[in-house]
Amino acid sequence: MGALFVVNVLGLIYCYQPAGIVAHQQRCGIHFYFKPQKNKLGYLNMSLSPFHLAIPVDDLPAARRFYGDVFGLEEGRSSAQWVDFNFYGHQLVIHEIAKTGSHEHASTNPVDGHDVPVPHFGIVLDWDQWEALAERLKSFGIKFIIEPGVRFKGQVGEQATMFLLDPCGNALEFKAFKDTGQLFAK
Repeated sequence: MGALFVVNVLGLIYCYQPAGIVAHQQRCGIHFYFKPQKNKLGYLNMSLSPFHLAIPVDDLPAARRFYGDVFGLEEGRSSAQWVDFNFYGHQLVIHEIAKTGSHEHASTNPVDGHDVPVPHFGIVLDWDQWEALAERLKSFGIKFIIEPGVRFKGQVGEQATMFLLDPCGNALEFKAFKDTGQLFAK
């Protein structure tokens, strides 16, 4: 049996190969590779479902420029109080709200010699895409909380990572693995 190709409504192309390796490519060129696995409930994970994340921002125009111009994310629907973005195939929504104390009381956790901001969100990219994003962010003069680099070098879970804040204080992490099979490795 040959490979089966399926295109979903988000424009993702899925390739189901006889060896059990699944690959899909997003229109913007992001590649994800993974093997179907059963989760703890015994369900087979054959695709990566898009997530929805809504985050607070206290300056909607600045956040809109940051996610649209700095990251180059495609804008979706919007109103006077919120904006949808295509965050690497996932739905990121920025909602304008009054500034709260939560950003002022953000915490950190020590990880591999760095103070990692908590909470944070981000995406796992291909190595080349991670490097290109790091260069793009540097070209925009972005100040990093944790500079682009490799952590857990030579250990299980070795990864490239970088942390930064959006203009409203939301922490983001972008990472990449040379071996994506290490994503959940213990």
